[in-house]
Amino acid sequence: MSLKRENILLQKGLGVRCDFLYRICAIAPHHTLQEIPLSKIARRQFIQLSAVAAAGCFINPGREAVAGDLPQLTEDDPMAKAMKYVHDASTVDPATRNNPAPEQNCANCALIQGADGDAWRPCQIFPGKVVNAAGWCSVWAPKA
Repeated sequence: MSLKRENILLQKGLGVRCDFLYRICAIAPHHTLQEIPLSKIARRQFIQLSAVAAAGCFINPGREAVAGDLPQLTEDDPMAKAMKYVHDASTVDPATRNNPAPEQNCANCALIQGADGDAWRPCQIFPGKVVNAAGWCSVWAPKA
């Protein structure tokens, strides 16, 4: 059945034979639709591709990345300088902080990630690097 006739039948609400499982439609370089029957696909190629796809479901891609794999943020980093990051929060004058709070450090910031108690943890402000839990930056926000 031609595509034009299928479109007319669909518009009239008459329904169309569901033979899309038996063919693959490909767009030719001159923008016309060309039907390629599945019987033209080599059986060996189909089996090989199916085997590769099935094997991909069972292969373990390796171990998961952890914070220990990330580099530590240095105070010389341009982003760290822009955010006034320091490794030791006690060296920052509390009067210069945007959010005055009795104790501000990366460990009690809402943006820190990772497990509590780790000395170096990932932070949302510095993607791809870990910060010192005892550190501080100007983006510090209290945990909810």
